[in-house]
Amino acid sequence: MNSNIYLYILVAFVVTYLIRVLPLTLIRKPITNRFIKSFLFYVPYVTLTVMTFPAIVMATGSVVSGLLAAVVGILVAYFTENLFLVAGASCIIVFLAELLINVLKG
Repeated sequence: MNSNIYLYILVAFVVTYLIRVLPLTLIRKPITNRFIKSFLFYVPYVTLTVMTFPAIVMATGSVVSGLLAAVVGILVAYFTENLFLVAGASCIIVFLAELLINVLKG
């Protein structure tokens, strides 16, 4: 069972390497298609969101407090564009939501 871990690491390495190298070797010309350029522009944002959102929701004691913090964080980010305010507001919302949930549970 332990020897399989090296095989898993090797497969992960090869797949990751191919994903990064194949576009560099196969695509020599600049990309001119507007749709593809637009798609590639948003890939980092989508990837970060997909990796971060589950952690935001599951990092709290309750999924409800995580979702509330995410919604408030998105709204604060949209209106202020200040990362410090986003983090502070989200933390306060989680604290208050967890406090309210604990009071309601008894």
